[in-house]
Amino acid sequence: MPGDNFFDRVYEVVRLIPTGRVTSYGAIAAYLGSKSSSRVVGYAMKASVGPNSFPVPAHRVVNRTGLLTGKFHFGSERMEQMLRSEGIDVENNQVQDFDKVFWDPAIELA
Repeated sequence: MPGDNFFDRVYEVVRLIPTGRVTSYGAIAAYLGSKSSSRVVGYAMKASVGPNSFPVPAHRVVNRTGLLTGKFHFGSERMEQMLRSEGIDVENNQVQDFDKVFWDPAIELA
């Protein structure tokens, strides 16, 4: 997969997540051939929000159980609001019906 560095490769994958779907840090890391780098995927998502951010839908990346672990970087309730606006049900900071809205890059981009 083309890209100057790991963050660039992460952003390429995240830009492909369809509206109304979510994926996990670990699924992205595994797809990129670095299964143990889910934390680095999280760092890439953190770098993609804020005043000097990159145009990626980072709100669609959650932890392996659907928890909105990146919400603190978006500001109070913004991540949840963004997901809800795409039709994703969120309760108690967790995506509901996670298995139904989960987008696995290893399958979808095969």
